[in-house]
Amino acid sequence: MGIFSGRRAPAAPAAPAVPSAEETAVPSTDAAAAGAPGPRVNETVGRLRDSADSRLAHPRRFRAAQLRALERLLEEHAQDVLDALAADLGKPEVEARLSELDLVRAEIDHAQLHLTEWMEARHVRVPVAFQPASAKVEAQPLGLVLIIGPWNYPVQLVLSPLVAALAAGNCAVLKPSEAAPASSALLARLVPQYLDARAVAVVEGGAETSQALLAQRWDHIFYTGGDRVGRIVAEAAARQLTPVTLELGGKSPAVVVDGSYAAIARRLAYGKFLNAGQTCVAPDYVLAVGPAAAELEKHLPRAINAFYGKDPAKSRDYGRIVNRGHFDRLAGFLDAAAQGPGTLVSGGGRDAEALYIEPTVLAGVDVESPLMREEIFGPILPIIRVESFDAAVRFVNARPAPLAAYLFSEKPRLQSVFEDRVRAGGIGHNVCNAHLAVPGLPFGGVGPSGMGNYHGKYGFETFSQLRPVLSKTAMLDTLKAVYPPYGWAKTKVLRKLM
Repeated sequence: MGIFSGRRAPAAPAAPAVPSAEETAVPSTDAAAAGAPGPRVNETVGRLRDSADSRLAHPRRFRAAQLRALERLLEEHAQDVLDALAADLGKPEVEARLSELDLVRAEIDHAQLHLTEWMEARHVRVPVAFQPASAKVEAQPLGLVLIIGPWNYPVQLVLSPLVAALAAGNCAVLKPSEAAPASSALLARLVPQYLDARAVAVVEGGAETSQALLAQRWDHIFYTGGDRVGRIVAEAAARQLTPVTLELGGKSPAVVVDGSYAAIARRLAYGKFLNAGQTCVAPDYVLAVGPAAAELEKHLPRAINAFYGKDPAKSRDYGRIVNRGHFDRLAGFLDAAAQGPGTLVSGGGRDAEALYIEPTVLAGVDVESPLMREEIFGPILPIIRVESFDAAVRFVNARPAPLAAYLFSEKPRLQSVFEDRVRAGGIGHNVCNAHLAVPGLPFGGVGPSGMGNYHGKYGFETFSQLRPVLSKTAMLDTLKAVYPPYGWAKTKVLRKLM
């Protein structure tokens, strides 16, 4: 029996080829296909390259001033940002403040507090054989960096890496997602008003603009989005041996073993249905051990009702799908699931004109269906019943490493085993999504969910060269012991010294 037996929703139009995650359109970057970069991109990149080469952004005073200016931008235009997010994604105001504005402000505050400390050289011990000498590690700015943002958090995921790039003393070109046009236009208007135009620029556009940008020479490329475009970005960067940070996605699992099921349901529902499910670290599916499945099937609908009411379409606190293409992709998941095994626990409603998909919980779906093979990136939560905790871990590890993995259990032993055996970009115990809001924790993926990380000091180091410096006087040549020829006595002394 299909999951919509008795209450099947009307079939949606066939889904076009739309990336499943938060991607910016970037077609092939083959040099012959891309052709010469556009004059606008050439001029912007050339101008900022001159600034980077002249070390404009290196001084601490300049970095601190840019961070303060970015802070003022967010303070003085908070409502403009909220309006843009509402236009692009139907984001509720409180949710937008928490997940976009407040997270960027936290990054700015953290960077301002620790900037001097991060910039200080770190001295290290020198072996006896090289004494007298001193050694240190200093954080040098990389130069000119490209930041390509996604559409699902179109302000936070452009400005958060920018905070790290500015703190590290770099110049930066920002490429917001064309799939969030209101947010992109707002950033293009406000950034030049607050930040030094010699150091930071916003370049808007679609696939051709992205092509032209990727054809340029960069000192680092920072991309947030889906793995399809992530591969294109990595390929383009490899041609010029440019280092990259890729913040991708994947099917982040939530394993539920034991605990207060009402509280677990609330935390799952909040993590999943935030931004209408369009969050890279949202729980993509639930592996419920034994009786946990029946408990969640009972408590999740209650949590959804408590959050959004009996009709979430009327809730001021529930967002919308970004565009028709992604709506059709999600509707296609639901239609395909309706033809297979499983049951509809709650939700299932949709409205194409309003880009609305009701918070939906499914149970007993086919684990080989598209719903379970592709990243959902929307407000659909499948519950899969498993026999044991070990079976859940095997299920997770049989699939590509996700951006996050969550365990709901109060047992320290299981938490320790989960950390030891599960490969994921980040781990959360008894809470979803929250680890990325802690500036002192690195945020990033592993394997297919990304490479590199940022936030706090980790972002500062991502956009820095940690350069070693060894200093030694030539007035006293204490290195004679290491010069050839090597007799038995000198060899014996060197082995002891080294």
